[in-house]
Amino acid sequence: MMQYTFLSATILLILITDPVGNIPIFASALKHVTPQRRPWVILREISIAFGLLLLFMFVGESFLRVMNLSELALQIGGGVILFLIALRMVFPPPPGAEVEMLVEPLIVPLAVPSIAGPSALATVLMLVSQQPERRWEWIGALCLTMLVSASVLMLSQRILAFTGTRLVTAVERLMGLVLVSVAIEMMLRGARTFATQIGTP
Repeated sequence: MMQYTFLSATILLILITDPVGNIPIFASALKHVTPQRRPWVILREISIAFGLLLLFMFVGESFLRVMNLSELALQIGGGVILFLIALRMVFPPPPGAEVEMLVEPLIVPLAVPSIAGPSALATVLMLVSQQPERRWEWIGALCLTMLVSASVLMLSQRILAFTGTRLVTAVERLMGLVLVSVAIEMMLRGARTFATQIGTP
């Protein structure tokens, strides 16, 4: 079982929620929203994502029991999801693949799945299920993650104007490479734990 600290859990959540990678998505989705209203829409979407992730932190153990899932299955499954998300970060879809929104977005696609996607939900579930006694520590890590996401996305227009899309894409791919390593480590640890359980009489 992987042991996380407050810092490593925060870094992991920031990598998964990918605020830098979400800059182009938010910029495109908010293109037809007035500049004065964009900060409120961003804060609303982040609040919705935070509420959903927080809910999963509190109902995670019950969810595992109802679905009859083991922590090991969650760890390996979470690693697989992280790996797929990381590959998408390293190899993003071609330009024009995203559908342009002509109305103000609500929940989809900004809160879900851009911030609170399957990988983020699986990660908070995994953190709480592995070390439930540190739940408040994970909540603090989630709060810090949402604060970072809000800060980056509120400044998204300035960041794009200053750096351009190429640098944003380069940073996202670098984060994706780090996340690939984290995902593989999760799967390897899960596989080793499974092999140990099989070998134990």
